Amino acid sequence: MRLTPLDIQQMVFKTRMRGYDCQEVKHFLEDLAQTVESLNHENGALREKVAATEEQLSALKKAETTLTHTLISTQAMADDMKEIAQRDAALLVKEAEFKAAEILREARQEFVALQREISDIRKQRLLGIERLRSTLRTFERVLEIEEEEEEHSNTSDMTKLTRSPDR
Repeated sequence: MRLTPLDIQQMVFKTRMRGYDCQEVKHFLEDLAQTVESLNHENGALREKVAATEEQLSALKKAETTLTHTLISTQAMADDMKEIAQRDAALLVKEAEFKAAEILREARQEFVALQREISDIRKQRLLGIERLRSTLRTFERVLEIEEEEEEHSNTSDMTKLTRSPDR
């Protein structure tokens, strides 16, 4: 049975001969009732404090769980973003390599074409020089023939002149 401070205050003892001093018992019971009442208040306050602490603990555990889930989600998202960035970087590198290879291929083709063009121009130059030499030889030959004809004509004229003084 649980006693309350009121039960202690209202407790009445039977008196008998050679019993306890009634004043002293009453005084002791009042002190005991006050102590029990104080302990009950303190116990109630402690229970409230325990309940509040348990609520705080529960809220903190929920917050911890939420933070843990958030941290896990954030870490997973960061890992995903890192993986995507690495894939994008690898793709960019491959594209750059492909473009570089294409530019190099085109440059080589252009180089080969320019070499052919230079070779053709050199051949045309040599051919032009040969044609010019041939033309010059032809002109030289024509000049020689004309000189010979003129010499021959001059000799012939001189012969005529030397033969014709009688005239």
